[in-house]
Amino acid sequence: MSDDSAKTIKATFPTREAADLAVEHLTQEHGIDRADVFIGAAGGANTSGTRPSGGDAPSTRSDHSRGDAQLDGEVEVSVDVTDQKLAAARRVFENGGGHNISAA
Repeated sequence: MSDDSAKTIKATFPTREAADLAVEHLTQEHGIDRADVFIGAAGGANTSGTRPSGGDAPSTRSDHSRGDAQLDGEVEVSVDVTDQKLAAARRVFENGGGHNISAA
């Protein structure tokens, strides 16, 4: 985003699934361009969260979750938004279970 009034807001999520849902809400409900949204590990390790979710979670036919997921830390979502969309992005993060929310 090349707008000088843009802010970057970020949050961490315990699972990749929660991070993906936050991205869906940002783009589909609030019209934020997907190119302005970034997802990555909150730390230095490759990770998909801190606990199984989505494809890593046990299926309805089994009690076993996959053992090959990289559960080495939380997932961070950051998004560049205008001042007008900053509050909406914060609500999406809060409602989606995000924490360590900060804006700069």
